[in-house]
Amino acid sequence: MTVLVTGASGMLGRAVAEQLLADGEEVRCFQRRPSGVRGARDQLGSIEDRAAVTAAVRGCSAVIHLAAKVSFTGVAADFDRINIEGTRHLLDAAQEAGVNDVVQVSSPSVAHSGTSLVGAPAGPADPGHARGHYARSKAAAELLALGRSTPGFRVAAVRPHIVWGPGDTQLVERVIDRARKGRLPLLDGGTALIDTTYVDNAAAAIVACLRRMDHAQGQALMVTNGEPRPIAELLAGICRAGGVAPPRWSVPGALARGAGAVIERAWLAGGRSEEPPMTRFLAEQLSTAHWFDQRRTRSVLDWLPGVGIDDGFERLESCYQP
Repeated sequence: MTVLVTGASGMLGRAVAEQLLADGEEVRCFQRRPSGVRGARDQLGSIEDRAAVTAAVRGCSAVIHLAAKVSFTGVAADFDRINIEGTRHLLDAAQEAGVNDVVQVSSPSVAHSGTSLVGAPAGPADPGHARGHYARSKAAAELLALGRSTPGFRVAAVRPHIVWGPGDTQLVERVIDRARKGRLPLLDGGTALIDTTYVDNAAAAIVACLRRMDHAQGQALMVTNGEPRPIAELLAGICRAGGVAPPRWSVPGALARGAGAVIERAWLAGGRSEEPPMTRFLAEQLSTAHWFDQRRTRSVLDWLPGVGIDDGFERLESCYQP
């Protein structure tokens, strides 16, 4: 079958496209710049452009939707236009084109209200209580997508949690850069227990969702490695892989959350486009436990992660220190 992958220029989208190609599928990639995925057909365009989306989805039997605006800060309208309305454009075009299956790649943040999550289930997406414009808009997009699911147009959502690996500019490169500059604190000593997802595992789970749509349709599924670690240990593993010293100094989480809120407002007021050093949402992520029960996900998808956290660190190190 021909599978459209949106957002394939990002680390996870590229990994999904490569997994599909390895499985023998025909892959079409849709994003604003070349994906760099060998063997796939690139179709450049914006998820905001209805005509471009319609052209991209034509002739496809399945869609995996990863394209999104991902940021800790920004203007609400930008997130809504890309994450919500862009998803609406894609769903409309997919239905009109006779697409059978859609995997909506969502985020655990759609059901996170800022408190600790310990062995939690997926939980319903909740735009009203999601923290920040990204989480709110992704929650609304997930509800929109799942609301379209029918026996003839099957939709499922996958929520990979903190995806990382070689080529990761969202987490790995920022952690290494800030640690190198001495600007990476631990919050509350880095004791919060969190789970993450190595990129190959996240990609395999997303593809498994497409294969198992008979079981997954209409559901939102959390995906993690299933190996919760203290955040200090995770940051140290990334730093050592990148050849820099891990963070040693700590800041109270409550102080960081307050400072993050102030910094975020100042960033927006100043019209700055780069990511701020701290936001309230980021401080909450770094100071509260969040790990999830994986039993339902693994049963529905008939999937297990193939790369452990420690193996992932070794692969990351080989990338930075060949």
